Amino acid sequence: MPRTETYTLNMGPQHPSTHGVLQVQLELDGESILKATPVMGYLHRGIEKLLENRTYIQGLPYTDRLDYVSSMNNNFGYALAVEELAGIETTRRAEYIRVIMAELNRINSHLIFIGTLANDLGASTGMLYCFRDREKILDIFNLVCGARQTFHYIRIGGVKEDLTPEAETMIRAFLDEVPMFLDEYNKLLTGNEIFVRRIVGTSPMTTEEALRYNMTGPNLRATGLPFDLRKVDGYSVYDEFEFDVPVGVHGDNWDRYQVKLGEIAQSARIIRQAIEGLPAGDFMGKVPKVVKPPKGEVFSRTEGTRGELGFYIVSDGMPKPYRIHIRRPSFVNMQGLDAMCRGMLIGDSVAAYSSIDPIMGEVDC
Repeated sequence: MPRTETYTLNMGPQHPSTHGVLQVQLELDGESILKATPVMGYLHRGIEKLLENRTYIQGLPYTDRLDYVSSMNNNFGYALAVEELAGIETTRRAEYIRVIMAELNRINSHLIFIGTLANDLGASTGMLYCFRDREKILDIFNLVCGARQTFHYIRIGGVKEDLTPEAETMIRAFLDEVPMFLDEYNKLLTGNEIFVRRIVGTSPMTTEEALRYNMTGPNLRATGLPFDLRKVDGYSVYDEFEFDVPVGVHGDNWDRYQVKLGEIAQSARIIRQAIEGLPAGDFMGKVPKVVKPPKGEVFSRTEGTRGELGFYIVSDGMPKPYRIHIRRPSFVNMQGLDAMCRGMLIGDSVAAYSSIDPIMGEVDC
């Protein structure tokens, strides 16, 4: 009988489809993947230790650089953790504005996912369309906080500044366009025979497998489990809004793509409710000049763009945290890569990387 030998192929860390400095060691039998081992650590920046050597307020800008396309969501999660630890109360208006910004950032992040998935599979036009629409969100962020990349607007106790009438007008105009550009994506990608054949049925995962690897966010919901912390915990003011949790069936690359398309529509639905019901009042609560939480610890989790984003903070009563650990969804979700790639072909691994949607700055922290 013919005997085959396996061999190892390194993809990355300098490879465009690994979405950053990620090395994946593929053990192959011909074109079939027997094992995929992610090798991380090329981008480690020691953010947790940096946060421990800054005051609570000084540490906030470092969270911009974790998942650097979801800065608003990172700021939101960190601010909620510090507020819970220090007993700081914010205002309803501030919470509404935070939700608006977090959901705009979720759309922004999902547009990058769709664009890079399309580009990785050879449909570069898909990336151009998504980045065209993403620019409109960046214009809003540029207006409210003066930045287009590492957005820094959410503060401990509230937000940097109140929403101006101009910002509200821009947000409403963007919401009006969401159905139109989703329709364009469906025509360009969802109905594209080549795109469909590349991702339907590839890298399937069951709910049990996803839970075994502690995967959360769209990667978990694609398996059919409607686990969304905005619904489960109802943190901030999310329990005041009506929205659905899109889920998949087979947990394959197609379902992960469809879930994120659905989440864009639901995020727009949340923003519409928040902007229409924006309460009057202050945009900032009462925050001491020096934040010194009492001795204790807290673990606060939010629904980041890629899954559960958690901040564990230990206070010793000083102006700087004694210990901080960040649960980064990109890092945890990477555990499922091997299961997603086994039995697939080399070309399918590219779609698997893209559908996990990792940001390497968050993976390595």
